[in-house]
Amino acid sequence: MRLAACLFALLLATTGACAAEPVASVRVAFDRDGVTAIDARGVADLASGRRASAGDPVRVASISKLATALGVMRLVEAGKLDLDADVSPLLGWRLRNPAFPDTPITLRLLLSHRASLTDAAGYYAVPLDGELEAILDDPRAWDPAHAPGTFFRYANLDFPLVASIMERVTGERFDLLMQRLVLRPLGIEGCFNWAACSEATAARAVVLYDAGRKPVRDDNHARKPDCAVNPSTDGDCDLSRWRAGRNGALFSPQGGLRISANGLARIGRLLLGDGTLDGVRLLDPASVRTLIGPEWTYAGDNGLTAEEDDSGQAGAGMLCRYGLAVQTLATARPGCRDDLFGDGVARVGHAGSAYGLLSGLWVDRAAGTGVAYFATGVPDAPAGAHSGFTAVEEALAGGR
Repeated sequence: MRLAACLFALLLATTGACAAEPVASVRVAFDRDGVTAIDARGVADLASGRRASAGDPVRVASISKLATALGVMRLVEAGKLDLDADVSPLLGWRLRNPAFPDTPITLRLLLSHRASLTDAAGYYAVPLDGELEAILDDPRAWDPAHAPGTFFRYANLDFPLVASIMERVTGERFDLLMQRLVLRPLGIEGCFNWAACSEATAARAVVLYDAGRKPVRDDNHARKPDCAVNPSTDGDCDLSRWRAGRNGALFSPQGGLRISANGLARIGRLLLGDGTLDGVRLLDPASVRTLIGPEWTYAGDNGLTAEEDDSGQAGAGMLCRYGLAVQTLATARPGCRDDLFGDGVARVGHAGSAYGLLSGLWVDRAAGTGVAYFATGVPDAPAGAHSGFTAVEEALAGGR
């Protein structure tokens, strides 16, 4: 076990990087028909010594946004949502940038990070009995210099708003709604923030660690946590207090999906299959094309090419083309360093980075192949050799 981790560190060293060993790393390669290779190293839980596997659920961070967008598109196809309508009537309150009060904000703008929102006012700590609207009342939540639709700024806050809208139009709790719309139809054992997962799935959780190997997320001792969400202001965790659309941050649509690398591969195969997986159609091909876009392409002055709220893991130039929660790699433009694989191929998918984890799901739709991966315990991963991603991500993407 220790030898495997050391070998991974040596592989990183061949790229010129000197990094701490990941606690765990898992890589799954796949094509349209299924998984083609698995490489799992290290341990899912340092305390127990349980080895990591491709079937273990992990908090995959921002890849959660892509899964959320799949749910949105199912509701669009069902006629419950319109990507280009003002979302204010759906929220039940007026959503406007105070500097641009006459410009409506739509689901398309929220999903593509062009709604002129920022993360400066927070986005995830709303208590069970709180209201997401209170964050939007804070001027720091808004970019006063750019009108909605004119500038790309990656903002996690977009997705709690999306989840609130999904809840309002269905009357269903976001995590349960995502089970119905996406996870169960795809045959994925996963959940947003543990409440909807089985005890057996939760028992296999991958623990996330900081640089000192201290647990920071999901150290749940082989069971579901006592409280899967931010408790109410009085410390209560009674989910019967949930109200549709009041707090879309509750189940972390922006980053709280617990899913295995095998589960991510199933989402990747859905993208390869134009919305069909193993003979089951989840989305129309036109919906997949809408997701991929891109809605935005970097042109020098029309957006930021790295996430601001990313603990320094994102390098400038790693975000240059973005659809509806789908990133496109290898943009051949000045200022872009998003060629994660180093081969110029325009893969689509999403990256994740939070709590010492790095993750990725990328598919080459032309070749019909893809890869899903994650590494834990690497909050200080060194910069990559040929992209704005880290050396850990470059190594896992390329299978080195």
